Amino acid sequence: QVQVVESGGGLVQAGGSLTLSCTASGLNFGDYVMAWFRQASGKEREVVSSIARSDGKYYAEFVEGRFTISRHNAKNTVYLEMNSLKPEDTAIYYCAAGGQWSFRPESYDYWGQGTQVTVSS
Repeated sequence: QVQVVESGGGLVQAGGSLTLSCTASGLNFGDYVMAWFRQASGKEREVVSSIARSDGKYYAEFVEGRFTISRHNAKNTVYLEMNSLKPEDTAIYYCAAGGQWSFRPESYDYWGQGTQVTVSS
């Protein structure tokens, strides 16, 4: 049984930093593209960042230069380091695993339950 679990969300002031972690079990972690998505209240789910099996990275324009994605395959873990946070970053952040390079939620096979990130002004 595949299980994906996020952690690290919380409340932070604008301009602050937060690091999310995601650990996946029940799969060959190194074989999967990993991605972070977020969904704000009343909005569609959108990709934040993704990381390839080869360590290639993608960042959405709205986080470029502020967030850093990384993976530690030996720990079956992907991270999202978030800096210079803005109130508009407030959302539930989801970790996902998929078999191909994609920025679409429907392309991902396994999802975590989400972790809330709230940025105060």
